[in-house]
Amino acid sequence: MQIFKVFRAAEWAQMQQDGRTLGAPVDLADGYIHFSTAQQLSVTLSKHFANEDGLILLSCDPDALAPDLRWEPSRGGALFPHLYRALTLADVQWSRPIGLTDAGHDTGIAP
Repeated sequence: MQIFKVFRAAEWAQMQQDGRTLGAPVDLADGYIHFSTAQQLSVTLSKHFANEDGLILLSCDPDALAPDLRWEPSRGGALFPHLYRALTLADVQWSRPIGLTDAGHDTGIAP
């Protein structure tokens, strides 16, 4: 299983420069880094990143983030992965741009 983090290009560039991040502004405000599962990703994109281009998708192994990863209720009571520590480049399995088409974001990830 993989979990996913969406960053804007500038946020990803800053993480690459620093080697770690405490997340995007919403993560800093909430006190943890928001992730989504493959099933949650499309709604996360449409709700929080509608029509935004230049997004980057990061993939992480939830087991490698333990014990700092907690599964907590969020949208509609679904459990979402939240990371309660900095995310490091070593935590990222892979990253790639998220395409934006007329139909919405294309992550290449099947729910």
